[in-house]
Amino acid sequence: MTKDHPKVELHLHLEGAAPPAFIRGLAAEKHIDIRGIFDEAGNYRFSDFGDFLKVYEAATEVLKSPEDFHRLTLAVLEESARSGVIYSETFLSPDFCGGRDVVAWRDYVDAIREAADLAERRDGIVLRGIVTPIRHFGPDKARETALCAAETAGDWIVGFGIGGDEKSGKLRDFRWSFDAAREAGLRLTAHAGEWGGPDSVRDAMRDLDVERIGHGVRAIEDLALVDEIAEKGIVLETCPGSNIALGIYPNWRAHPVHRLRERGVKVTVSTDDPPFFHTTMAREYQMLAEAFDWDDGVFHDIALTSARAAFCDQGTRDKILKILEKAYA
Repeated sequence: MTKDHPKVELHLHLEGAAPPAFIRGLAAEKHIDIRGIFDEAGNYRFSDFGDFLKVYEAATEVLKSPEDFHRLTLAVLEESARSGVIYSETFLSPDFCGGRDVVAWRDYVDAIREAADLAERRDGIVLRGIVTPIRHFGPDKARETALCAAETAGDWIVGFGIGGDEKSGKLRDFRWSFDAAREAGLRLTAHAGEWGGPDSVRDAMRDLDVERIGHGVRAIEDLALVDEIAEKGIVLETCPGSNIALGIYPNWRAHPVHRLRERGVKVTVSTDDPPFFHTTMAREYQMLAEAFDWDDGVFHDIALTSARAAFCDQGTRDKILKILEKAYA
């Protein structure tokens, strides 16, 4: 599969997609010394998931203003478009955009959206936002994040999720935030089944009533749960390259995305935090094709599943579906 195949990405962290060169350049402009988060080749350096979170948050320290996020969005979307992505949903955290202050948050959203509109005109890529509290920051801060999300819900901020350390706290402690987001008209997803195992997927389904699961791959360890996911039509935002880079699975052939799909689960493919994990959407497609002999028909089905599971309005979805149908005709 090449970069020319149109792709739909549903699981992308905006800060986590920042090219290392962009972060290094911004740090130099601001005279902020974060050299310790890069290796000798200039890539992000981390040893495990906990270390990854620390490096991730250190990188965000240089992103101080709406203008910084405007520039970041342009850089990220340029990379995505280069891989053939035509529609993307990105996780945005008010924790990193104005400290969960609603007035400041609006300024950040406006700046990011302006950049997204520019990228759409320039590269044809469409972006929408999903607001995410950071799980290990706790449920009280998540409530503030939910209020920010509710204040900006609409045709561009379309979803609400939760990221961060999956082993921190219980998902039921975030129920208020998810209920508030749902009442504001936002659609719901949650990171689960990456580090916490099948029980975390079950918790997300039961306690937060989400329609998509970020990752969710460790549901494969409980086939009854897999069948329940398939029966309920819950969509998994799988990120194989991320899981392999972080050591959850040793290689592409060991990743359960193929088995999940064969058992009737709706799976999508995304990059998560692509420069951290040395991946792109084009590489994800290529590696999956090599590992599982997936052909154009499989990738067309995955792209269609992704478009249908997107949180955008129906008009936007129809445009994306037409592009996909034409490309794979």
